Amino acid sequence: MDNNLNNKKVLILGFSTTGVSAAKYFKTHGAEVYLSEFDDKNTKNQDEVNELLSLNINIEFGGHSDEFINGADFCIVSPSIPLDSPIIKKLKEKNIKYFSDIEYISFDDNEKIVLVTGTNGKTTTTALTSYILSKKYKAPYCGNIGISPFEYKDKNVDYYVIEASSYQLTYSDTLKPKIGIFCNLTPDHILWHKTIENYFEAKAKPFRNMDENDFAILNYDDNYLKRLGSEIKARVYYFSLEKQDFENCIYLQNNKIIFKGEEIIDINKMQIVGPHNVQNAMCSIVAAKILGLDNKTIQEALETFRAIEHRLEFIRTIDGTDYYNDSKATNPEASIVAINSFENKRVVLIAGGRDKKTSLDEFINAVKEKISKVILIGEATGRFKEELSKNGYYSIVNSKTLEEAIDIASLDKPDVVLLSPACASFDMFENYEKRGEAFKNYVLSKK
Repeated sequence: MDNNLNNKKVLILGFSTTGVSAAKYFKTHGAEVYLSEFDDKNTKNQDEVNELLSLNINIEFGGHSDEFINGADFCIVSPSIPLDSPIIKKLKEKNIKYFSDIEYISFDDNEKIVLVTGTNGKTTTTALTSYILSKKYKAPYCGNIGISPFEYKDKNVDYYVIEASSYQLTYSDTLKPKIGIFCNLTPDHILWHKTIENYFEAKAKPFRNMDENDFAILNYDDNYLKRLGSEIKARVYYFSLEKQDFENCIYLQNNKIIFKGEEIIDINKMQIVGPHNVQNAMCSIVAAKILGLDNKTIQEALETFRAIEHRLEFIRTIDGTDYYNDSKATNPEASIVAINSFENKRVVLIAGGRDKKTSLDEFINAVKEKISKVILIGEATGRFKEELSKNGYYSIVNSKTLEEAIDIASLDKPDVVLLSPACASFDMFENYEKRGEAFKNYVLSKK
């Protein structure tokens, strides 16, 4: 890729975090920047629009015009645009190359990329890996976690710790990270990818690009990822919640995380809870060991790292009841992970929202085994109640609001009140963050 951007015409598709950061970066480096958004302008974006206009960046809303597209030297694509959309077809017809922000960064900095992907756990793993590596390196987190890597392109970082969604990786054909972490794979975004195999291959793509000088960290307890490990050229490390009798596996034994015969940490000393967070910690430990950090530094970091907001986040204890915000659990698989994090506890679960219409079989099994009562909210109430009842679970209460659900859950004085919706938020809230904030604010306001 030609690094000389002077007078190049760069097309940015999507007025998003990716799009805005990319537009600023390319303008700063001398390019003529055209940012095109299919949707109509949102008044909430006006401050950002004004900032970009002040930089002489061209912006359009409500469609992708030929004026913006024609003559573009290349295009940066915001990740939510489907591959079969008319605008992508048009780029192909006009032979305009297009990339994700991650792939563009990789053209110069492949050796600096620590990539984290998977269906669940990738945000915590990304933040934790960055937190540990930052004890020795300049290693900010970025990507799908909410900050574009373009924000760090000119800041001489040692490593980019990048959370990558399947959408981003779909547009990252040549991406080849130095270290790749694949947390797990369960059905999600199937409407976008059409099949689970397509979804898997989108996430597997960078791992298939890796060679013997790169490192892949894969979930040994996941059949898709165990298979992937046998198919790629990278040096593979596995992680598992059970002891495995081969050298390149980090595992759990008697509540201790063991790697290459050494005890790294007793998991009871970590601030983050649940088996999934043990797996997340294992991924981060292996990445840190590959990059030369010592056990003491890693252990101290693990003992002080706290859960990311809205991801099984402890809020407070009231009259012996612990309140946890897991609003980021927007699919049943993520909620199962949260439910299974509490052993020998009486847990009331608040679930529901906009139903993704995925199978509830495993979710129902987890509820029947671990949950004393379910409080349902939102559009999903009908199907969730019907499916739970049909399978012999009847301790269900409907609630019209999240606040009412919290009050109802509190009446039982359980050990834990857990918001883990298993659904999207868009029926009642702007996004999962707003839903989580509403939960937190109400819990914190309770006497």
